[in-house]
Amino acid sequence: MRSDHSMRHGGNISVLAAQAGLRPDQIIDFSASINPLGFPEWLRPLISSRLEDIVNYPHPRAEELVNAACVRYGSRPEEVLTGNGTAELISLLPGSLHYRQALIPIPAYTDYEKSCLAAGVDVEHFKLNPDTGFQLDPDELAPQLGKAKLVFICRPNNPTGIDCSGHRLRLLARRFPECLFVVDEAFGDFVEDFDSLSFDRPDNVLVLLSLTKMFAFPGLRVGIALADPEVARSIASRQPDWSVNTLAQAAGAKALLDEEFVLRTRKYIARVREELKNSLAELSGIKVYPGRANFLLLRLNHPTLDAPGLARELLRRHGLAVRVCGNFQGLDNSYLRAAVRGPDENSLLVRAMQRILSGGDSFPVRSGQKRKPAIMFQGTGSNAGKSILTAAMCRILLQDGYQPAPFKAQNMSLNSYVTKEGEEMGRAQVVQAQAARLEPDVRMNPVLLKPGSETGCQVIINGRPVADMDASKYVNYKSHAFAAARKAFRSLADEYDVLVLEGAGSPAEINLKSHDIVNMAMAKYAEAPVLLVGDIDRGGVFASFVGTMEVLAEWERKLIRGFVINKFRGDPSLLMSAFELTRMHTNRQIFGVIPFMHDLELPDEDSVSWKEGVTVKLNNEEECVVIGVADVPHISNFTDFDALSLEPDVRLKIVRTPDELNKLDALILPGSKNVIKDFKWLQQNGLLSGILQMAAARKAEIIGICGGMQMLGRMIADPYAVESKEQGTDCAGLLELTTELERKKTLCRVSATHLASGLEVSGYEIHHGKSRISGSPLLRLADGKYEGVRSSNKLVWGTYLHGIFDADEFRRWFIDQLRLKKGLRPVNKILYAHNPEQALDRLADKVRECLDIKRIYKWMGL
Repeated sequence: MRSDHSMRHGGNISVLAAQAGLRPDQIIDFSASINPLGFPEWLRPLISSRLEDIVNYPHPRAEELVNAACVRYGSRPEEVLTGNGTAELISLLPGSLHYRQALIPIPAYTDYEKSCLAAGVDVEHFKLNPDTGFQLDPDELAPQLGKAKLVFICRPNNPTGIDCSGHRLRLLARRFPECLFVVDEAFGDFVEDFDSLSFDRPDNVLVLLSLTKMFAFPGLRVGIALADPEVARSIASRQPDWSVNTLAQAAGAKALLDEEFVLRTRKYIARVREELKNSLAELSGIKVYPGRANFLLLRLNHPTLDAPGLARELLRRHGLAVRVCGNFQGLDNSYLRAAVRGPDENSLLVRAMQRILSGGDSFPVRSGQKRKPAIMFQGTGSNAGKSILTAAMCRILLQDGYQPAPFKAQNMSLNSYVTKEGEEMGRAQVVQAQAARLEPDVRMNPVLLKPGSETGCQVIINGRPVADMDASKYVNYKSHAFAAARKAFRSLADEYDVLVLEGAGSPAEINLKSHDIVNMAMAKYAEAPVLLVGDIDRGGVFASFVGTMEVLAEWERKLIRGFVINKFRGDPSLLMSAFELTRMHTNRQIFGVIPFMHDLELPDEDSVSWKEGVTVKLNNEEECVVIGVADVPHISNFTDFDALSLEPDVRLKIVRTPDELNKLDALILPGSKNVIKDFKWLQQNGLLSGILQMAAARKAEIIGICGGMQMLGRMIADPYAVESKEQGTDCAGLLELTTELERKKTLCRVSATHLASGLEVSGYEIHHGKSRISGSPLLRLADGKYEGVRSSNKLVWGTYLHGIFDADEFRRWFIDQLRLKKGLRPVNKILYAHNPEQALDRLADKVRECLDIKRIYKWMGL
């Protein structure tokens, strides 16, 4: 095992990991007292935006940094001294001044004494009493201050975290003007209501200020001293030129003026430190000192373990590194220090210490495994291919003997599905469930947002509508939504071998990051490595990768393992130079290139890609039937037409204008999330007039699915403002039905017989409307009731049944009827069998070829 020296000083994480037989990323470092929130989000763009200035124009006098310190502390430039970290200033200070004696209350930061001894300055100690909690009363130092001395005071103290009165220190300094009081406030920014001696500073006080701990950039090495001008000049005369590099100066100047980050950190540290302190205090044999910094001093009283032994066990068995404090003057090997980290990590420390101290069975070594193995696909934007790759990964895992489950915390989509329990979820997660050969389960998509009404989005939690909310109301509700998502995730994790998560939109949407529940927040909760997917077919994919990484916080960047390029057409070797440049900018590699896959025969993840796919279909219209789909603004469940689009003798067209109604053999009015508003849209752009002319000509069929059927009826009423503030509207009058929108949503699975053909169909209903039908029925349900309606001439018909065209035999019958009307021979046989199983296997095989699946499995711990 390593020496006590490396354990005491925290050591290099790589060294500690090697000694414990772990990888560095498997170590949680409680030995380093750095801000657990990480460095501020402005640091990375600051470096990028000022790179030329930082590299080419050195600033030996650090004017920008000095000026920022003057603004922050109200000092004069001649009172400000900058250094390569406060460590440099401490090392120079004793040899730069005339003092031959120093007084140090102990325990204290060891470099004070080292610097004094190196400069030939004698050191006296004032031992702080552990029985009084190492509390320093400044007046108790007075008996040892009879002549000129350096007096080093660390507040809050390192390693105890205990602060002393700033007011009483000022009084003491003024009583002994022949002494120089060096007050190290390296951790002062972490203390709420901290009375810094930077303000109202006596002339014989030098204040040391460290930016690197609060702002979590210790590698930049920037420290500041505020002192009497003569003292500052004396120390500066011993400094080498170019002591503070230009990058450190720029970051330090920005940090000094970022009070919001300091206040946010203080509030966070106070809350989390109190939780950690209380939890540790409950452990037998542990005394916790009530420090006010971002760490806690602990004293161990155990019959067989001392602090170095406990530290070794924490590292070896749990991958947790703590700071043994036996090398501090005034402490022994019963003391250790633990940094305050995030709540989950703090909980790990408490549980590990409890297990070790109680003599319980050994935990397995922390191996980086998640609560359950998991992988997450996020995108550079919508329609990047996240849903399809999530489905592919589910099928690959299934083929390899695992039982995966898909998960998307929040989905915003009008394309929803009803489970057999009558609950509503996103259609993309249904396909992913099919890939895993699981019954669709609302836990796979616990939060569904359905936009479209004038009053905002309908919020659906665990398959049931909660309320319509505008954006601000939903932001306030998001904590409840995230709680539901976490609960659903835990439940799935208890049942299945692996979780395959999908993000939404982009994690780089900076207007949404603060209340994210579906991208990085969910990845962090699931402890899932992330692959970022980009659509090269849209252009700008490499810029999207780099730009996304630039705006992510450091903890978010750490979750991203690499990039996946999707929808590539051509030779991937032509991209190699771009791969290298992307790696240089992001320190991440391109992990795979997925080719553009034509005719996937799987539902698209959103209506944008569905519409694009329809417009590029180039069947010969003379040999095909042409079916139009009205592109109403609030279209929902657009996957109702996927099977039709894959038939070789069908051309599916998007219809947006009256001219596009010409030469159609059939027109479908699709489902809508805002039926009244979409009907008004048909009126305003002339489509309604064209549809009525089409019906009068009796040359084409007109079909309404769900909301489309309601528009073809005589009237829609909305007395409860379910979808619109308007009370209702007269409609096309082509079908004998009237509809009233109700607060309660109908959600059910349906099996039925199509009366005209005698063929079986199935699907689901999802609607607020209740229709009163007086025309001829379309379907006979399994319970003997009737559903849907058709006109007397049989050319106009409608149904609430989503998925009616997925039935292969009915779909062929419907197409053949259109062929007959067009003068074409009926085919009388199934040309396309709607079989997602084969499509999913083909998808999985192609993705397996393009991704290093073994490496992904290693990430997940499989």
